[in-house]
Amino acid sequence: MKTTLEIQNLKCSGCANTITKKVSSLEGITELKVYTDTNTLSFQYENEATADKVKELLSIIGYPVVGEKNALTTKAKSFVSCAIGRIK
Repeated sequence: MKTTLEIQNLKCSGCANTITKKVSSLEGITELKVYTDTNTLSFQYENEATADKVKELLSIIGYPVVGEKNALTTKAKSFVSCAIGRIK
């Protein structure tokens, strides 16, 4: 199955690098692409449990799906993730 998620706090290629690295480490995820111009992430996944894991991971690293809570602490996590993504 394939899906596209609109995510919050996606600002630059550093963010995209972090998201790509973290999400691609999950089992059952293929064809992962991050689009900074539309704040979206698209990927192929095996089942709904895998898609739910992606959403949970995105929230943990500071990039929740649009419509989910985006507290100040979540935004701070995205800044840290962004910085790490720029370094690597």
